[in-house]
Amino acid sequence: MPEPVIGSRPVETALSAELHPIVPGFHPDPTICRVGDDYYLAHSSFEYFPGAPIFHSRDLVTWTQIGNILSRRSQFRAGESGPSTGIYGSTLRHRDGRYWFITTNVSDFDAGQLIVHATDPAGPWSDPVFVPEAIGIDPDLCWDEDGTCYLTWHVLDFTVGGQGIRQAPIDLGTGRLLEPHYPVWQGSGMPMAEGPHLYQIGDYWYIMLAEGGTERGHCVTIARGPSPRGPFESCSWNPIFTHRSSSHPVQNVGHADLVQTPDGTWAAVYLGARPRGSTPGFHVLGRETFLAGVDWVDDWPVFDEARFEIPEAGTGFAEDFTTSVLDPRWVVADSEPDAVIERVAGGGLRFRSWGSAADVLCTRVTDFAWQADAVVQGSGTVGLRLDDRHWCGVIFEDGHAQAIVQIGDVRQRIGRVEIAGDTAILRISTMPPQVAPVPFGYAGPDDVALSVVRDGEVTEIARLDGRYFSTEVAAGFTGRMLALGAPTTDGRVLSVTYRPLPD
Repeated sequence: MPEPVIGSRPVETALSAELHPIVPGFHPDPTICRVGDDYYLAHSSFEYFPGAPIFHSRDLVTWTQIGNILSRRSQFRAGESGPSTGIYGSTLRHRDGRYWFITTNVSDFDAGQLIVHATDPAGPWSDPVFVPEAIGIDPDLCWDEDGTCYLTWHVLDFTVGGQGIRQAPIDLGTGRLLEPHYPVWQGSGMPMAEGPHLYQIGDYWYIMLAEGGTERGHCVTIARGPSPRGPFESCSWNPIFTHRSSSHPVQNVGHADLVQTPDGTWAAVYLGARPRGSTPGFHVLGRETFLAGVDWVDDWPVFDEARFEIPEAGTGFAEDFTTSVLDPRWVVADSEPDAVIERVAGGGLRFRSWGSAADVLCTRVTDFAWQADAVVQGSGTVGLRLDDRHWCGVIFEDGHAQAIVQIGDVRQRIGRVEIAGDTAILRISTMPPQVAPVPFGYAGPDDVALSVVRDGEVTEIARLDGRYFSTEVAAGFTGRMLALGAPTTDGRVLSVTYRPLPD
């Protein structure tokens, strides 16, 4: 029987999908579907609105964001806010000319799972139907040959914790369960069996889970049976995919979803993290989306991580905010763009308020080493945000620029440079750390430099240890974001340029 994949394959110099994500940066919990020659991929997004970014591809390896599924507050109710609340794991499927998306909004947890649909995956998507009988996370939809739709999810609350995988047939129009929910396969015995996906493939029904938690013990397990209800037989070599207890540069792999290609072969998308720096290793870009080939051996899926190669593609961008619609990359934590920014005639953004790390416009950081320059007028800031208690930035106001950093409950301003005139170029960049790793140093994943550019000359105001803007320090489920804001309502961000640097 095939052995589980544990990352023993030697590192390759090509842009192998084993080592490089197909969607870099904070894009976790991938879910995929194919319609004809088109693939669509969606992700969890937690507290950031608009929620659930959706991407399109024709080849599985090059992806373009076409929108955000949850773009109206009626679809993503604000409720209880905070880091790692909001939109959790989801399932994206297509049935009879309609796209279906089901997810959990932890900020509106007692409403149950929420379901939206669309005829165009770029939107608009419908207002949600809620399933209050299904409280928990990671919902899945799957139809049998008779057209009955089955909802499968992980029962959970934030007092007791996880309580297993449950299932019931559902009326998608009303959100009503058609019979009391019942247990199905509970996993291979590892903790935190969640993220169920149900498939009918060949002679079997398969249920695939994420187990072991979304940290270093994360893995993919699977079972099969004669019907969507089971009984399910666990694969004898579970987990079928993991990097736990290995030195593989991509860790935390799991939460996979299968897709069949037009030629009948199979692939899987899954999340992974790329930790760096001294032990225990720090991942800063969040959990990213990777791609593997899938073979079938004795009617069980076997992952082939090295099947695909990722073409080199630019991740940089430049924006002057002159268009009437924001690019879908821009999101806001615990609020919404219209409440944070207003457009300025002739280009640029004005910010309506200032006072917290939520009063900023954000986009996902997609590279280990990168540089972002913001041109601001009157006042403005460019920064790096992991959550509302772990962030840093350069602030320009009253003729000077300062660096500011918050780590936990401690906020401090560091350094100060004078700037003539009312326009400034503020820079934030990351680069490899200057110190050695343990045991001869303490190197984190990178250094974060906060600078200004005056007359073409760069003045570094502060340099910070990047571990303080990592998941291992801050906790949670998100990744680094590039953030724009202004400390006064008359300040403007005129433009921003983001570009990757050699790593």
